[in-house]
Amino acid sequence: MKKLLILAYDFPPYVSVGGLRPYNWFRYLKDFDIEPIVITRQWSNTHGNQLDYISPGISPLVIEEKSDRGTIYRTPYHPNLSNRLLLKYGDSRFKLVRKLISGYYEFAQYLFPIGPKSGLYDCARKYLKENKVDAIIATGDPFVLFSYASKLSKEFDIPWIADYRDTWVQDKTRSGNRLTKGCNSFFERRYLRNAEKVITVSNFIKKQLQQNIPDKSYEIVLNGFDPEEMEKGKQIAQQEEVFTISFAGLIYKWHPYLSFLDICEKLIVEEKIKLRLNFYGINNKEEIELFLEQKCPNLKGSTTIYGKVENEILIQRIAVSNAFLLFNDYSILGTKIFTYLGLNRQIILCYANDDNARQLKDKFYNLEEFESESKQLQMELIQKTNSGIIVENEQHLKEVIMELYREFSETGKVKCESQGIENYSRKLQVEKLAQLIKNI
Repeated sequence: MKKLLILAYDFPPYVSVGGLRPYNWFRYLKDFDIEPIVITRQWSNTHGNQLDYISPGISPLVIEEKSDRGTIYRTPYHPNLSNRLLLKYGDSRFKLVRKLISGYYEFAQYLFPIGPKSGLYDCARKYLKENKVDAIIATGDPFVLFSYASKLSKEFDIPWIADYRDTWVQDKTRSGNRLTKGCNSFFERRYLRNAEKVITVSNFIKKQLQQNIPDKSYEIVLNGFDPEEMEKGKQIAQQEEVFTISFAGLIYKWHPYLSFLDICEKLIVEEKIKLRLNFYGINNKEEIELFLEQKCPNLKGSTTIYGKVENEILIQRIAVSNAFLLFNDYSILGTKIFTYLGLNRQIILCYANDDNARQLKDKFYNLEEFESESKQLQMELIQKTNSGIIVENEQHLKEVIMELYREFSETGKVKCESQGIENYSRKLQVEKLAQLIKNI
């Protein structure tokens, strides 16, 4: 049985869709004769929001967890001064000082093993001094893990694989100014030089990466849904009291969420429908609460915003929903859609062809698209699996919600006759990854 060392910063119990990818590698690689050893950091999950990302770990020592699936090493996490100031005084104070400190670490961590994330490198290096592995895989972001994997590969003569959940250089929100983008581009080319292979989640991301690192061997390993957790979720019946639409995950600036809320408010007032909205783990809770207070007084009382919870708990909670809300991410397929698919609930995709949504995309979308690539990946997957409704615009959204509401009123549920969703199980994708590792 081959051994694979996995460098994964995001990893349960931290609540992150990015952490589910390496977690499912850990869960299923043993089924395909690969023993996983995960190096991650300790997560305390004390806040239930974005502050968990910079909160101290739970122990000053490395925590080792052995199971029949493999081994996990959880390294201590010590926030730097910038993070400690943010935790103690909040976001409104010491902004310049925090920005300067963060900027220093963001640059220096690629040259030296320093900063809050360096514990993963130290732990991995210590492990490799005493144990042999057949390959290393680092999943980003944070992309400093690629520098760790590259250095470990050279020192111990072990092939390594770079796994991109998102782009590094091409993401406008990550690259910032021209200097930052130039530095990231330099570090990406430098550390990917000795990578054996690059894997990523879609052909669109692959094309983005090839702009900076064109001479590598690429493979697509999709995201997907956890078949064991989804099987549990599918045993939970839809609730029958109030027509409920749920959304889970991050909301981006190009998402027409205010438009969706406004339409729901109008339907409550004009059509007298009874509707409940649930949001789970969103990143702009205060903004939505203010909008509901000022613009949607009737919707406010039937909208609930929940904090972040672990994936298995989230699945159990959203499984009672009658439909799921999904915003158009265009060339990005994302992870959320696979959870929706796995639970077999009707998906409402907003929007395919709406003027206001198009303006939001033009202003905020953070990746340049290719004419040769599809710009409607979610729509195509929904159509292929017959798993939802493609909403064209605001007027169409009114019609869609009313149609689903009538079905719910008559039957106590909303049917979803999806097909072929078993092809998007993460276990199938882990099998593909295992074969790549065996071929190295």
